[in-house]
Amino acid sequence: MEKFDVVIVGAGAAGLFCAGVAGQLGLKVLVVDHSKTVAEKIRISGGGRCNFTNLDTGPNNFLSDNPRFCRSALSRYTPRDFTALLQKHQVGFHEKHKGQLFCDRSAEDIITMLLAECALGGVTRWQPCGVKNIGFLASSPYGTSASSYEIDTTQGTVHCAALVVASGGLSIPKIGATDLGYRLARQFDLPVVTPRAALVALTFDADAWAPFAQLSGLSLPVKIETGSKKSTIAFAEDLLFTHRGLSGPGVLQISSYWQAGTPIRLNLAPNTQLLQQLSHAKATSRKLIANELAALVPSRLADTWTTLGDQASHNWQRPINEASDKALAALAQGLTRWEITPTGSEGYKKAEVTAGGVDTTALSSQTMESRQPGLYFIGEVVDVTGWLGGYNFQWAWASGFACAQGLAKKLLPVP
Repeated sequence: MEKFDVVIVGAGAAGLFCAGVAGQLGLKVLVVDHSKTVAEKIRISGGGRCNFTNLDTGPNNFLSDNPRFCRSALSRYTPRDFTALLQKHQVGFHEKHKGQLFCDRSAEDIITMLLAECALGGVTRWQPCGVKNIGFLASSPYGTSASSYEIDTTQGTVHCAALVVASGGLSIPKIGATDLGYRLARQFDLPVVTPRAALVALTFDADAWAPFAQLSGLSLPVKIETGSKKSTIAFAEDLLFTHRGLSGPGVLQISSYWQAGTPIRLNLAPNTQLLQQLSHAKATSRKLIANELAALVPSRLADTWTTLGDQASHNWQRPINEASDKALAALAQGLTRWEITPTGSEGYKKAEVTAGGVDTTALSSQTMESRQPGLYFIGEVVDVTGWLGGYNFQWAWASGFACAQGLAKKLLPVP
């Protein structure tokens, strides 16, 4: 039976990074994962170039039942720490939009770097290797720790002083996502905030959406918000119409905060004084309302929206100089204060991340160790979810680093 200081379950971003740091600090580390390949989320992210961090990362870019929890880890391992590691490995990168950093060449460069860091730390990796059972031992064969775990895997049984769960969430099951992390938390009586799909497209009732389905493929900048007046969350990002509903960066952002059964509110012309412009056109033009509106919003949207006037008891398919002030006000309000209620989302199969997870009230923000001795949780499996734009990868690096430092402090002898 092999013995390791640390066994890490999950060979994704958080697991590999934690393993490399812990190994280089002097710990004997084993990484196990049921998949043949490592870090599939890194491989497919950012169109294959991996949006690996965001220069503007801060606690306010994350949601959690315990919003302050992420502060410690994020402050101790920053985006600039990670870019320094990239520079050490000569991985080229660039800023694309709003602090988002991408690889110049390929996401494979990040994976290669993480595996190189693991190699420098002498990390052992078993893949594919399933976890069949995990048991906590009352007595430990390690003099440096009171905890010990026996892990029964498809490649044999191992002992370790500490177990790190970096198994991710439920998003994108086709690349191997499972609920293992949540099951392990519950096995040791740790609370789990109900997981839900996040950073995901929103869908609507087919009949209600029928007038807008023809806009599929149309993208435009919007302001999108949800929540009550006292707790409104809003984003200014692009929106994309789809056959089934709405997608694009703005919708993915708001989806993490949207609650089932509640509406979202959209301003489809956020950079325009729409009513003022339409009123001016009424006084100076004889063109159809749709033609004047097309100068202010995309023409496909203008054509579709003006056909909906009958539903609002207005005729928007006439020359603008013949329209009443009331009709133009209703048109402007509909476009700038469009309130609609999604019936659901595209679910885990399309969600970029999973919100919810292991409750942070049961974890140390300094080390990521749970109240179950020697059991740690890092990355997406924890109830810390970042915005779109590289924040979730930065949480993977930061939580993995905090965990590795905590492991070394606990398990290595004091010099």
